[in-house]
Amino acid sequence: MIIPQLLDMQSLTNPTSTSSATSSAQAPIPLPTTRYSWREEKSHQGVNPPRQVYITDATLAEAELSKFQGPCGIDIEWKPCFRKGEQENPVALLQLANADTILLLHLCHMKRFPKNLQAFLEDSTVKAGVGIQGDAKKLYKDCVVNIRNCVDLALLAKSVDNARWKGKYSDPIGLARLIAHYEDRLLPKGKVTRSNWENYLDASQQEYASNDGHAGYTLYMRLSPMVHSMQKPPASSLLHF
Repeated sequence: MIIPQLLDMQSLTNPTSTSSATSSAQAPIPLPTTRYSWREEKSHQGVNPPRQVYITDATLAEAELSKFQGPCGIDIEWKPCFRKGEQENPVALLQLANADTILLLHLCHMKRFPKNLQAFLEDSTVKAGVGIQGDAKKLYKDCVVNIRNCVDLALLAKSVDNARWKGKYSDPIGLARLIAHYEDRLLPKGKVTRSNWENYLDASQQEYASNDGHAGYTLYMRLSPMVHSMQKPPASSLLHF
């Protein structure tokens, strides 16, 4: 059983409003109790959920990436460090998700970096994620691969829905918070986030990684059409990098 966490009403409806006797008397709004699951989503065919493909072989990765298309959600995972001052571990897993397919690319088990993956990351396909600037820097540092045409979902949300997300433009908004607001779904984190991503993935790791990647795709498809409803839409170059 999931016990819902509570958020203050003001933080959901008007984060910049001052406290008052009226607002303090309002009941808190519960977070969603239904978990986000990529398995509940439908592919472009509208019948089955996306395919989940866990890949540890570069040749198989090449084959899957040759038919994978964007826009997509993107995320990375690596083995956490537990000792102060310990050097950060390299990228272990890269997730890509669109309407039809979720690719879990376990890079640390591949003998080489797939050429089709490098080509995909460096082409003009939209890749969307939260904190994607940091992921792009880490991928370049660890794999010497650039990512083009990235969209940070937190910045996109603040651009198209600014009345909701008051505060500094640079203030972070987590993936779970965005999913709770726009999809009314709970995206739990838990201990799996600090698990060893260099080991072959168990079922819980595959589920977590798939949800994170697919949630990025879902949010992009929710938020990107809102750009066209703005009175003065920003230039595309301001939302992509």
